[in-house]
Amino acid sequence: MRAVLVTEFGVQPTLEEVPDPACPGDGVVVAVEATGLCRSDWHGWQGHDDGIALPHVPGHELAGRVVEVGAGVRDWKAGDRVTTPFVLACGACRSCGRGDGQVCEAQLQPGFTQWGSFAEYVALPRAALNLVRVPDEVSADVAAGLGCRFATAYRAVADVARVKAGETVVVHGCGGVGLAAVMVAVSLGARVLAVDPSSESRRLAAELGASVVPPGEGVGDADVSLDCFGSRATLAASVACLRPRGRHVQVGLLGGADAHPAVDMGRVVGRELRLLGSHGMAASDYPAMLAHVAEGTLAPQRLLRDRIGLAQAPARLVALGEPGAGAGGVTVIRPDLR
Repeated sequence: MRAVLVTEFGVQPTLEEVPDPACPGDGVVVAVEATGLCRSDWHGWQGHDDGIALPHVPGHELAGRVVEVGAGVRDWKAGDRVTTPFVLACGACRSCGRGDGQVCEAQLQPGFTQWGSFAEYVALPRAALNLVRVPDEVSADVAAGLGCRFATAYRAVADVARVKAGETVVVHGCGGVGLAAVMVAVSLGARVLAVDPSSESRRLAAELGASVVPPGEGVGDADVSLDCFGSRATLAASVACLRPRGRHVQVGLLGGADAHPAVDMGRVVGRELRLLGSHGMAASDYPAMLAHVAEGTLAPQRLLRDRIGLAQAPARLVALGEPGAGAGGVTVIRPDLR
């Protein structure tokens, strides 16, 4: 199969012919129809994740059709349309026992702990617990983002922050996950403020129902604030804009020089702020979100920006480190595009 192959961290990957993946006994092989280009993939390519072994194929947001089924799999068959969370839960640890597969203590992650979906095929173990059926009303391009960015934003806003109608929500960083957070918060009846240096991202956030904040203009008195980019600066700004007893949700990953940021704990204590992390969404929680997408209450297709082929993916992955690279919505890689 054709796949984007990383052979050295920080060096542009190449498109190569590699062996097709073997089917796990408890899993499936999926023909990738669409896979998202995400800043988390950039962090992995930079070497910010300890679990990646080289050579490596990135990609963790995916949708496609099952083409092979392991001997131990009963509920899935060739031809099924599927997506999956980027965390493949084990089902046996304490977190999974509580229904929190998104923080599974023995998790696997396509594109990180194993080869991912920047390829024509991807192997997915633990199918019984982690495959999610894609409704006919949802395209592969849209379903790919449900595996990470949109699902992450949905849970961060609706379940972790528990945003209520009438609350003020500030979204710092309006790339793919930030724009999804804007959409979900608006759908819940919140007053949403969007903060991003990119005029294109601010324009899209406004189209989704947010009020935009020009660069350099401060915000304050928020009930909820989300850092959807992941940096020392956006984390600090998010905490600083909260009213007493406000909730900060960290969604964007902090890696490299930003991996261990300082936090104004005096402000946290004095205002009784709540600092929350949000890490994807368990497969068992997908049906409610998918129902909203299928019926049109939520429209993640509005976030799609570009569709590119595997040949364009290496350069576009590298470019995610440049200022403004994530602006303007979501880029989807389609292996069928040449």
